[in-house]
Amino acid sequence: MNFLQGEILYVDKPLGWTSFDAVKRLRGALTRRLGVKKLKVGHAGTLDPLATGVMILCTGKATKRIDELQAGVKEYIATIALGATTPSFDLETEIDATYPTEHITRELVEDTLRSFTGRIEQVPPAFSAVKVDGKRAYDLARKGRDVELKPKVLVIDEIELLDYAPTSITIRVVCSKGTYIRALARDIGQALGSGGHLTALRRTRVGEVNIADCLTVDQCAELIRTVEIEFPEN
Repeated sequence: MNFLQGEILYVDKPLGWTSFDAVKRLRGALTRRLGVKKLKVGHAGTLDPLATGVMILCTGKATKRIDELQAGVKEYIATIALGATTPSFDLETEIDATYPTEHITRELVEDTLRSFTGRIEQVPPAFSAVKVDGKRAYDLARKGRDVELKPKVLVIDEIELLDYAPTSITIRVVCSKGTYIRALARDIGQALGSGGHLTALRRTRVGEVNIADCLTVDQCAELIRTVEIEFPEN
């Protein structure tokens, strides 16, 4: 493999890691193996620390393909707790309000999910990397500042109900770049009249790359340590 010229790695990002954590770990493995001080390494699409799954890493000149790769359709498996909300729309923050769930049925959930397919408008979470006046929204939100974000037009190709309980649902979502599944959890909860927040998220596909194609971070590090290395010709 020619990491200096450019390679693409498919990584299964572990729970609790930021996308930068994964990049840093593998960049370190690469620079040690290649005997260089610096190497350009980037990822095609951020995953929150509380999410796992497909992350595409590019090295060297392959980083020029990042925009192309992250534009691919994404697939997620998401679990949403109903009957409660959090400021971050996931487990990063504590529950701030609770709501009844007695009225929720499988039929109501399925009807509600259908209303989210196609082109929709979505307001990104305040706890997101969207920039507001040059600053990351999550930095402002964590300081207790009110953050007002404009809605974005997105495309939800498919939503499938995989598992149902009155206080929790698991769904499969196929969507366009830029979709915040945390915000989708918020909006589905609101539409059900019960509030909702994300409790688990796994990205299972980016474009043509499936989770089955991915290596763990440790497996990638071992690959880097043992694979035959090619160096670009001068």
